[in-house]
Amino acid sequence: MMKTGKPLRLRRLSLTGDDRHLLIPLDHSVSDGPVAPPGQWEELLRALVAGGADGIIVHKGRARALGPELLKGCALIVHLSASTACSPDVDAKVLVGDAEEAVALGADAVSVHVNIGSDTEGRQLADLGAVARSCDTWGMPLIAMVYPRGPRIENPHDPALLAHIVNVAADLGADMVKTTVALPLDRMAEVVAHSPIPVLAAGGPPDGSDLIEYGTAVMAAGCRGLAVGRRIFSSPSPATLVSRLAAVVHGGDRGTDGMSMTSSTTDSPNTPNAPNTPNTHYSTIVAGVA
Repeated sequence: MMKTGKPLRLRRLSLTGDDRHLLIPLDHSVSDGPVAPPGQWEELLRALVAGGADGIIVHKGRARALGPELLKGCALIVHLSASTACSPDVDAKVLVGDAEEAVALGADAVSVHVNIGSDTEGRQLADLGAVARSCDTWGMPLIAMVYPRGPRIENPHDPALLAHIVNVAADLGADMVKTTVALPLDRMAEVVAHSPIPVLAAGGPPDGSDLIEYGTAVMAAGCRGLAVGRRIFSSPSPATLVSRLAAVVHGGDRGTDGMSMTSSTTDSPNTPNAPNTPNTHYSTIVAGVA
């Protein structure tokens, strides 16, 4: 049974079954502060699911508070790493959960954060390896969020460095790796070509430009998906933006109401709302990682 658990859960991380993924990290509430006021948290989740997110990423305490009906068509990924913006070393990540807890929560996958080039890189690598071993025991997919961050990193967008990083994730047992993008974006193809596991592009464009164009470029470079948090949950219309990104990831051109969408694909405040989706600015967070 353990041998079938991981493939079954991996399948649930892609709604269309095409092995492509649009994941929405919502773990920022530990690192930076609230993602949404308590009264709007459920509305945000409904908007993400309605838009077509393949999975959301939250910490274990938040996962316990999720109603089962909220995630009927969306995978649950429990994040096991933590640090806060108040720490003397914001690049130092520690484990705050394990695969066994995630199994008990009904998770479809877990994620672990590692900062290559940080002062605590060694401990973070050891944690990733230990979680990978536990994930194999429990049949739990592991997404490694591995970034070039710290005093030893000169260019976090260097394709050669990123090719090294994705192999670190693969060699230590991850099933997918989420990482920084190479610049220019077409050089992300070099990173993907050297990765033994699927690569997810983290966040949005570093210069804050059009998110849809960014997603289109990294998918064209061979990435297997996007993991976008802040640019989505701070959007005036998260469901609409998620729907447009889902079309980029999975193909097609659809709105949250199933209708064709041919208008501007930016996440501007003038983007029309999806049906029954609140037009709410969910966050004022300006620091941290998407």
